[in-house]
Amino acid sequence: MAARSPAINVMVKSAMKAARQLLHDFNEVEQLQVSKKGPADFVSTADTAAENTITGELKRARPDYGFLLEEGNAVESKDPQGRRWIIDPLDGTTNFLHGIPHFAISIALEEAGQIVAGVIYEPTRDEMFWAEKGKGAFLNDRRLRVSARRNMEDSVFATGIPTLRGKDHGTYLKHLEAVMTRCSSVRRFGAAALDLAYVAAGRYDGYWERGLSPWDIAAGMLLVKEAGGYCTDYKNRDKCLEAGEVVAANDAVHGKLLKTLRDATKA
Repeated sequence: MAARSPAINVMVKSAMKAARQLLHDFNEVEQLQVSKKGPADFVSTADTAAENTITGELKRARPDYGFLLEEGNAVESKDPQGRRWIIDPLDGTTNFLHGIPHFAISIALEEAGQIVAGVIYEPTRDEMFWAEKGKGAFLNDRRLRVSARRNMEDSVFATGIPTLRGKDHGTYLKHLEAVMTRCSSVRRFGAAALDLAYVAAGRYDGYWERGLSPWDIAAGMLLVKEAGGYCTDYKNRDKCLEAGEVVAANDAVHGKLLKTLRDATKA
């Protein structure tokens, strides 16, 4: 059994406590009070309740740590190392509100500008993905490794599609066409955290998306890296959080996927 650090145990406990209420709300999704934040971008009472539960648990365990939250303001860290939690209480909100059982809680721990621990919990399947910097990535108690496929032609990729309020639809379509004509298949499941967790687990061979926020990808990036994969921005830099974009894959496919995306938009 993989040994979990105190930090991971705190994150797991917080995620599982919030998940119990999420599952209850998911089973009564038609009764949820839902308010629009914008086209194809919703916030529900489930989001808020999950965030409150997670932050409450984490504050009790680590009162000096800061927060970067999807549904709330950033809270400055009082910790000497500047540690803070980066939280998405409900990744895949649109799936959740439509009764699609594909959503997750994502919690990452940042220290000195580096993600050092991450948890992604998918409650409908009871799948707890977790990782610590330098210690590997795991699904429940099983060690994870990225896939071993070497060729684009054999690979299955995941991506995110720009929504009604998104930008660069034309650029995305060029990327999609370029990849889909070179690979086995492309999936779009609507939860960035789980897309990255699935790359870490070898279920997807790669994943790309733009227009992301830190809470979408912080924990998942660490999972991919600790599972032996690569996770960069579109310029092949380790600046996914700053750029709001990600290209993740195993070592053999990453460069090929990156080149395919670049070539698709060359003048």
